[in-house]
Amino acid sequence: MESLIVAGIIVLFVLAIGIYLWSTYNGLVKLNLHCEEAWSGIAVQLKRRADLIPNLIESVKGYAAHEKTVFEEVARARAETLSAQGPAEAGAAENHVHSALKSIFAVAEAYPRLRASQNFVQLQGELVDVEDQIQGSRRTYNEGVGRMNTRIKMFPNTLFVRGLGFNEREFFDVPDPAPIAEPPHVQF
Repeated sequence: MESLIVAGIIVLFVLAIGIYLWSTYNGLVKLNLHCEEAWSGIAVQLKRRADLIPNLIESVKGYAAHEKTVFEEVARARAETLSAQGPAEAGAAENHVHSALKSIFAVAEAYPRLRASQNFVQLQGELVDVEDQIQGSRRTYNEGVGRMNTRIKMFPNTLFVRGLGFNEREFFDVPDPAPIAEPPHVQF
């Protein structure tokens, strides 16, 4: 009878560990998928912004064709955004894009006819909308990454989750947050 009780306790203990591992694994899979989905949202918005930039450049070129260095800087920043692999590179590219866009809007301020152009105003509005979406997606992504990283670092998870293929994820941070504090805009 005693051996039956001991065997029952062992079975319950193994069952509890199994349920814990199953629950932890499924929870981490869910968090990982949430992070992937959130990063996909960021990537879509970054691509959408990158697609707007050539139109913005063409709009400004019509009025300020001699600002070649500004256009080249914007084109380089756009290319950096499109080639970014992962949150760290995308964060660094964000600073460059925002600096470049501020330069283009600074050029636009010198041309009243450009600021009055319906095409330019529409592109500017779309750009502000995309920037808002990027910020929202970034918050969602970073929140998911924070939850996942916390789960991975918690004891006893930290003892075995890396063996199951789960590693901490990178936050989508920018090295210098000042350029992205607010979307680039021009005061008319």
